[in-house]
Amino acid sequence: MGKLTQRYNRLQIALHWLMALMIIGGLAMGLLLDDMPLSPLKLKMLSWHKWNGITVLWLALLRLGVRHISGAPELPASMPDWQKLAAVWGHRLLYLLMLLIPLSGWLMSSAKGFPVKYFGVLPLPDLVGKNAELADLLHEVHEMLCTLLLLVLAGHVGAALKHHYFKRDDILTRMLPFLKQR
Repeated sequence: MGKLTQRYNRLQIALHWLMALMIIGGLAMGLLLDDMPLSPLKLKMLSWHKWNGITVLWLALLRLGVRHISGAPELPASMPDWQKLAAVWGHRLLYLLMLLIPLSGWLMSSAKGFPVKYFGVLPLPDLVGKNAELADLLHEVHEMLCTLLLLVLAGHVGAALKHHYFKRDDILTRMLPFLKQR
C-alpha cells in the first residue's frame, strides 16, 4: 500500500465526492426504475443508470490505483484497535461493492440480452450469453449488493459523523477540505 499522510490529496478527495454523488444517483435511479412501467423514459433512464454504473466501475479502478500510489492518512492513535480494523474492512468492502455492483449490473444486462452501449456510443462486450434464469439471479444479486452498500454507507457516514461531532478528531477533515483540522 502507499504511504501514510495527514490528509487525502485533492484527487482522492475529488474522486471520493464525485463517486459519492454518482453512487447515490445510481441507487436512486435503480429504485425509480424498479417501479416504472416500460416506457421511452424508462429506457432512457436505464441507459443513464448503466452509463453511471460503468463510470463508477472505471472510477473505482482509478481510485484504487491512486490510493495505492498516494496512500491514506493514518488513523488516530487514540482509536481502539477494533475500530481501526472495522475502518479498514469497511473501506475494503466499499471498494469491493464499487466494483461488484456495476459488474453485476453489466452481467445482468448481458444475460437479459440488452447490451451496454457506453454513453450511446461505445458498445461494451456482453459478459455472458442471453439466459433468462441467469438474468433473474443476477437481478437478485445486484439488488442484494445494493442493499449491502446502503448498510455499509450508513455505517461509513455514521462513523465519520461520530468522529467529527463526538470524538472531535480529524477523521472527517481529511476528506472535507473546507473543515479546519483540529
